[in-house]
Amino acid sequence: MIDTAQPTGADDRPPAPLPLPRGGTGARRGPLAPPRPGPAGGRLRRRLVAALFAAALAVPVTGAARPEAVPAPAPPPLPPLRAVTAASLAERYAATRGAIEAAMRTATAAGHPWRAAMLRAMADPARHFLSFDGRDGGRAAEVFGDLATADRIAVVVPGSGTGLDTYGLLRAGSMRLQRATGGRGAVVAWLGYRTPSTVSLQALTPGRADEAVPALRAFVRDLARLKPAARISLLCHSYGGVLCGRAAPGLNVADIVLYGSPGAGVDDVAAMRTRAAVWAARGTGDWVADLPHAAVRLPFATIGLGGDPMDPRFGARIFAAGDGGHSDYLKDGSPALANIARIVSGHAPAEVSHVS
Repeated sequence: MIDTAQPTGADDRPPAPLPLPRGGTGARRGPLAPPRPGPAGGRLRRRLVAALFAAALAVPVTGAARPEAVPAPAPPPLPPLRAVTAASLAERYAATRGAIEAAMRTATAAGHPWRAAMLRAMADPARHFLSFDGRDGGRAAEVFGDLATADRIAVVVPGSGTGLDTYGLLRAGSMRLQRATGGRGAVVAWLGYRTPSTVSLQALTPGRADEAVPALRAFVRDLARLKPAARISLLCHSYGGVLCGRAAPGLNVADIVLYGSPGAGVDDVAAMRTRAAVWAARGTGDWVADLPHAAVRLPFATIGLGGDPMDPRFGARIFAAGDGGHSDYLKDGSPALANIARIVSGHAPAEVSHVS
């Protein structure tokens, strides 16, 4: 968030457990027994459970790097921003730079040269961070453009596998988006939560998203308070769409854009309980299209990430994303980048009438 910690209110709680996939009966055989699905629901349930066990087998392999194991000091508490001016932002950016430099020294001393190099680049005085925490894989909120004068603000929420060691992809996409808007607005790369590993149990459930709901809601609330006349858009890539969907109720944003998203943590737009325009796009080369799109409540967890945002029944406004893959949405020259920049600027994108 921009300010120091705030009490968590009722609105910060994530939505209720996800609904059963369409086609299931919902009948229960006992207090812990899962529902007895119909034929379509049964097939989907088997696919989701198969994906769960595939991820369980993959965890010991993919967990070897463990970026969260790199030590870092606790950052000093930051006073809340009372206004967004050139002077107040310069003071905030200097304070977060000090926290980054402290984390860099700790990573160097602990023998983690890759992390230290990433942090050294982040500590460049030309870069501007509203917040930073090097612990547990890393948290950061970096600003591109002049937040003090911006009347359009895009908050980019990344998906699974994003942390300080892989931050370059999020940063590069955010920079390209800011350029694509003509440089008139500001873009915030919001790595404000512990993302799940791309191949993991957590990536198949809304758990990590639910943990991050209060932080994202607080950040957006602070932006809206500090910049009440600005148009704020949430841009949600991949698993970030699950977080945005779960955090959406009542947020004061103009647009929520789900791109390359396996789900939004809810069954449809109505369940997001938002007045924002909800957009969705998927490149024809994105492997997310092949995932099962639903949620199944098991005795120990909810498996699956909700309805497919590209499904007409979901209710999102569909726009063209081209033929790119899962990491190509904010690449120069892509239809997705051009259309997202138009949405952020308050203009209609090139919509499509079919599901990608």
